[in-house]
Amino acid sequence: MNLKKYLVRALHRLQKGPGYTYKELLVWYCDNTNTHGPKRIIKEGPKKKLMWFFLTLLFASLVFWQWGILINTYLSYNVTSSLSIGFKTMKFPAVTVCNANPFKYSEVRPLLKELDRLIEAALERILQPGNSSEDESPPLDLELWNQIPLVLIDEHDKDNPVILDIFETNQTAVGNDTNVNNDAAGDNETMGNKIMNDFGAKPTCSHQGSDNCTYRNFSSAAQAVTEWYILQSTSILSKVPLHERIRMGYQAEDMILACLYGAEPCNYKNFTQIYHPDHGNCYIFNWGMDEEALNSSNPGAEFGLKLILDISQQDYIPYLSSAAGARLMLHQQKSFPFLKDQGIYAMAGTETSIGVLVDELERMGYPYSDCTMNGSDVPVKNLYSQYNTSYSIQACLRSCFQNHMVEICGCGHYMFPLPEGVTYCNNEDNPGWAYCYSSLRSSIKQRQICIDSCKETCNDTQYKMTISMADWPSEASEDWIFHILSYERDMSTNVTLDRNGVIKLNIYFQEYNYRTISESAATTIVWLLSSLGGQFGFWMGGSVLCLIEFGEIIIDSVWITIINIIGWCKGLKQRRARARYPDAPPTVSELVEAHTNLGFQHEVPGAVPRAGELPPEPGTPPPNYDSLRVRPPDTLGPDSNRDTE
Repeated sequence: MNLKKYLVRALHRLQKGPGYTYKELLVWYCDNTNTHGPKRIIKEGPKKKLMWFFLTLLFASLVFWQWGILINTYLSYNVTSSLSIGFKTMKFPAVTVCNANPFKYSEVRPLLKELDRLIEAALERILQPGNSSEDESPPLDLELWNQIPLVLIDEHDKDNPVILDIFETNQTAVGNDTNVNNDAAGDNETMGNKIMNDFGAKPTCSHQGSDNCTYRNFSSAAQAVTEWYILQSTSILSKVPLHERIRMGYQAEDMILACLYGAEPCNYKNFTQIYHPDHGNCYIFNWGMDEEALNSSNPGAEFGLKLILDISQQDYIPYLSSAAGARLMLHQQKSFPFLKDQGIYAMAGTETSIGVLVDELERMGYPYSDCTMNGSDVPVKNLYSQYNTSYSIQACLRSCFQNHMVEICGCGHYMFPLPEGVTYCNNEDNPGWAYCYSSLRSSIKQRQICIDSCKETCNDTQYKMTISMADWPSEASEDWIFHILSYERDMSTNVTLDRNGVIKLNIYFQEYNYRTISESAATTIVWLLSSLGGQFGFWMGGSVLCLIEFGEIIIDSVWITIINIIGWCKGLKQRRARARYPDAPPTVSELVEAHTNLGFQHEVPGAVPRAGELPPEPGTPPPNYDSLRVRPPDTLGPDSNRDTE
């Protein structure tokens, strides 16, 4: 109770100045505020009072409207990009070189023997119909063919295309449940790549016909044959252990003939070997995994990396690699090279010079952009972390696709790293994997899920390349150059190299100037406060103190509301008490008189009750006067009057 009284008194003391009603508070505020307008409302006549009330309300609305726009602009977290140019000694980029052909044909031929016989027989039937020499050779193993056959699609009648299997003479009309996807409009008869659908316990779609197949069209048989061969070889090579695939690829001592970095000689031991599914064995110079990255001493071609490579074009797989040369890529240290997306080709028989310029990108993180520093906040598990490489959006997108492949198809694709406990897809263990992979790759929904899940890195370094080429070696010098290179590689006096198998590379910084493209916040808290104050001062002549005054009146309104609530609660309590006791409560003298009469009046048998008093009920026991605490006469004070005999 004391605490309640203290709080009420404190509220009254706080509310002492403005008043105890909302009207008094509003008048007090208008009379004492420093904001222009409210004073004129209470001091002018009726007409001007109305005009000033309208103007004050209008300009206050404009202020709040402008404030809303400014706050929304600030919360949009826009950025501005700035470009600065610096000069410093820079780290030489990591250089990854691979052969365009992933395996030596002499090493992988036993695994691809039946596949090569199938494709050769198919090409013979396509190019020379009716002149097949299949009867003179061992019978073909059509198991691979029946799983993913090549077919000819006759589209003379666009509404009813006819499918002609290369190894069958019968024709099959495409059913309503079969999809024909035209990748390019062209001839009436095109080479189709038939991919089966094998979900659940359904049988594999074979050359004999199935109602649930997908036909993918190509405008050229060369494209169809290459895609079909890659798909089939992927299934075969996925069952080969990793160490065997590395052995079947190009070794560093055979591929790297000469190396020079600046004025220092180097060799294949200065390169780090990794296995890349697209290109086999790849070799990285200056990766920075085991030792510090190298700095470039000076810009210019004489201070860069010079390589001579042997790609051994005569040992290429004929149906797998249609391009000859070296695949190379410049990237940051400790990052995985995605050569299929970011690499470039160097042509055989040429000297390729690559001048490098550096661009450094610095993005602002959350909330200005949805970038990540190291990928720890990305919901996709990075499968490339097994290489101990840094995060990149390419690694995230491929990891996301592989995770979806494992979840939907039940196996992983050969071109991407595997999660733990998962095997690569192949035709024997996963007959329907090709259809599942094709459907997943063409699914816009799955691609969008991965795009939304992955993030760009906040800091990135990009290498801009200026490429020039020339024939190498020249006709005048090729004889002695090939003699020396052949002797250094094979200790042979005979020439074992030719123009179609060697490549020379020069990689260097064009200049030490580097560009930094950095982001900065377009709106800051300082900008927001100054803009808010400017709008408030322009429309109403106010300042921060005026806002404090407005806050004060809000606090006073709260106090008045609390005082009114307390008064209402007290009045409600009194009304409830009056409703319970409608008569006025007895006074103290009346209570004393009632107790006195109750203590000394004895019931006389047969006595008549007093006026207004009801007689006791028959059988009612007499009252117990001992329970009444009435002071007896003999205990009165010495000054009291006592009755005598």
